[in-house]
Amino acid sequence: MNTRFAVATHILTFLQSQEGLPASSELIASSVNTNPTLIRRLLSQLARAGLTTSQMGSGGGALLARPASSVTLLDVHKAIDEDVVIFPLHQEPNPKCPVGRHINKVLQGRIADVERAMERELARTTIADLATHISTINSAA
Repeated sequence: MNTRFAVATHILTFLQSQEGLPASSELIASSVNTNPTLIRRLLSQLARAGLTTSQMGSGGGALLARPASSVTLLDVHKAIDEDVVIFPLHQEPNPKCPVGRHINKVLQGRIADVERAMERELARTTIADLATHISTINSAA
């Protein structure tokens, strides 16, 4: 997994904090501390997944496409890392070795279990949960 998931989660949580006001890619990029081009690329992926939408014109920008309480971290993961193999297997273990011959088959089942557990955990947290937690931290500071 790379940082795109974390940045996409940051984007969505930032949009939630905007309370319905559109945010430009430049404004989001300033929060993420990155280039607006990366933000636009990720916003495009998030829009394809139905998580964000754009408002055109003066004062336009990105918005959440649905309530933050219905957007889970699993939704973000699927939108951003859908084709990413989280735990890639070694492609050419030695078939003459008793371990090499069977390691991928043995690991596949274990990795599948880990991926299912990760997906269950990601599905338990919403963007609204993160925004609330951040708001609580900010209030305490």
